[in-house]
Amino acid sequence: MTTQHLSDAELATQPAAYVTGVANRALVAFTRARQAESGFTQPQFWLLRHLSKHDISPDGHGMTVPELQEAMSSYIRPEDDLAAEAEVLLGRGWLTRDAEDRLWITESGDEARVTMKGHAPAILARIHEGIDDADYVIALKVLRRMIENTGGSLVL
Repeated sequence: MTTQHLSDAELATQPAAYVTGVANRALVAFTRARQAESGFTQPQFWLLRHLSKHDISPDGHGMTVPELQEAMSSYIRPEDDLAAEAEVLLGRGWLTRDAEDRLWITESGDEARVTMKGHAPAILARIHEGIDDADYVIALKVLRRMIENTGGSLVL
């Protein structure tokens, strides 16, 4: 598929929702494909991040799958099956499960999380290829303003 070249005036009339939707699907697919090449999935990485006291979890306290789904509700995708992904991580010894069905990250799971995180710079570099930092910042500021203008909120 080729990208149609439009003038600035023509681009100014394009529907942002369509373009951002296409961008979202492309970026997620690209990121997930690179992660799969490295032997893990994005939801597996998120699970480890949410359970690690060295990342998103403030205290490293275990969580149930429903609690994790709630914590990820703003970005989890409909096709993501956290229960199945957790089973994979349990099988690898990266998570354990207690009597209350809470998942806990293991030391080897935290090491795996760090390894997974190490793949992010190469993925981001490929996505940012040919885009200088100033243009990237402007694009994000514009998107954030569109979100604000439409009553949405962005949680980072």
